[in-house]
Amino acid sequence: MSMANVTSEKIKDELETFDITCEDDAVLDKMMEQCLCHRIKGEDIVNEWVAFSTTKGLLKLTVNNLETFEHEVSKSSKNVNRIKAEEEEENLLDSYSTPAKGSQKRALTTPEHPQSKRSAARLPSPGLLLSPASFSPCATPSQKYSMRGARGEVVAMFGDVQGPRWSGKGQTAVQVDLLEGREDSLTSSYKYMFQRLRDVRDVLTEKIEVLGEELRTHFNIEEFSPASLPAQDTISVLGQVCCDSNGKLNAQSVLLEASQEHGARQVPVDLSELKDYSLFPGQVVVMEGMNTSGSRLVASKLYEGVPLPFYSTSELKQEMNEGSEPVMVMVACGPYTPSDSLAYDPLIDLINIINKDRPDVCILGAYLNPLHELVCLQLQYFTGCKLVLIPSQRDVHHHYIYPQPPFTLPDLKKDDVQRVTLAPEPCTLLIGGVTLGLTSTDILFHMGAEEISSATGSDRFSRIMKHMLTQRSFYPLYPPAEEVNMDYERFQQYGLLPLTPDVLIAPSELRYFIKDVIGCVCVNPGRLTKGQVGGTYGRLLLQQNPVQEEGKRVNPCLAAQVVKI
Repeated sequence: MSMANVTSEKIKDELETFDITCEDDAVLDKMMEQCLCHRIKGEDIVNEWVAFSTTKGLLKLTVNNLETFEHEVSKSSKNVNRIKAEEEEENLLDSYSTPAKGSQKRALTTPEHPQSKRSAARLPSPGLLLSPASFSPCATPSQKYSMRGARGEVVAMFGDVQGPRWSGKGQTAVQVDLLEGREDSLTSSYKYMFQRLRDVRDVLTEKIEVLGEELRTHFNIEEFSPASLPAQDTISVLGQVCCDSNGKLNAQSVLLEASQEHGARQVPVDLSELKDYSLFPGQVVVMEGMNTSGSRLVASKLYEGVPLPFYSTSELKQEMNEGSEPVMVMVACGPYTPSDSLAYDPLIDLINIINKDRPDVCILGAYLNPLHELVCLQLQYFTGCKLVLIPSQRDVHHHYIYPQPPFTLPDLKKDDVQRVTLAPEPCTLLIGGVTLGLTSTDILFHMGAEEISSATGSDRFSRIMKHMLTQRSFYPLYPPAEEVNMDYERFQQYGLLPLTPDVLIAPSELRYFIKDVIGCVCVNPGRLTKGQVGGTYGRLLLQQNPVQEEGKRVNPCLAAQVVKI
């Protein structure tokens, strides 16, 4: 069982091997999340749990016990990884050294089944072994996908649950635009892979200074002190959170790196006096505390980022659209084929749902498949709705860079040009006066593996989405995950949030959700397929050009749901 094919059903089957019955979906989802975060197989995590449970006196399989299990097992795995790394380093050094006299590289033993040279010549050549026919998967439909249950089941919901009817009118007249217009958006490919380190430093320095000024103004902080200057009084230090090594951030390895203006020094941070905190590498914060020796800051207060304002339409436009119909938006993210087949059954099922429910706008995020070419060829099947196509870092046919330029469809018919919006990754859309922030990069997974917290009463997903909004960035993590090829100059232009969107959509391998985070409706619609079985998609009901009530903003997202395909 590979990491990519880990499903709750497979974990459940592995548990039943040890006579452990589990009907709690939250427990299975937690174990699947641990598999993805720690990059281990489903059968391995079950074996680890059985061993852990046995040493603790046969613990019950609950979410709380799984969190304790994750904490203790991760500590022991770090020691094992360190020993393995040392062994690999010794082997590497041995390969460069001269072998000792009399040493034999090959064991002088007689094989049990000697093979003649004549029989060896009859074996297929390496060229035949690596021919496409030898490893190309067949395009036969996936049996597990076709036998899936709970089709159309609503698994997450938000807002008015009973009132809305989930069927649009296919209003092709709904206006869909990039918020900042074509002139100020990423619309074409660009040269990359030659950025200089000082350019990256300049971008990071400017980020610290801009966010620092907002924090200083909002919290009425008089001035910032240098991070490493000894002081006997309480000081306020502005900087970027980073780790003191190449490992994962923890409470003992937090450093605060000041900007160029304040010395650009790194100072270790003592978090013992902070009750609630949530930190990740790359986060810009202000810490208040004591630094009597100049070598360690004992933080007593933490100031996090301040979100940008929401989009506001003019009063005249609100009056003109006061009686406008709500807009139905459908959101789906690939892959669009099961892992054991190349048949596009999930995409066909999605098209059937689109034609039945007739949403006004359909947003499709690509992933591994040449989706834009498929849509171009099959556009006549997407009847009565506008389409938005967004690329992904995992697309095999597109630029492997972040931010990503939009797809190009040179063969698109003139009649379809107005229906199809080719958006970059990431982007902010304006749909009927409502702003939607969109990213197909799995920022939830990347930040979930790096974030540390001692916050009470909040879940990890809400904290990560709040960090995105308060750090004003679609990808606030630094350094980025290894799979993200970041161009920082373009990121500064196109990867920052221009405002706080009304809806923020961030598909992830982790569990789907819909949450209201500081006034923004954050949605993880999941993937359309998960391994060999069906996944989920999202749908939203948005009020066009919402009118303020008593001078207060009203969230234009009337309702939202995540549905199984």
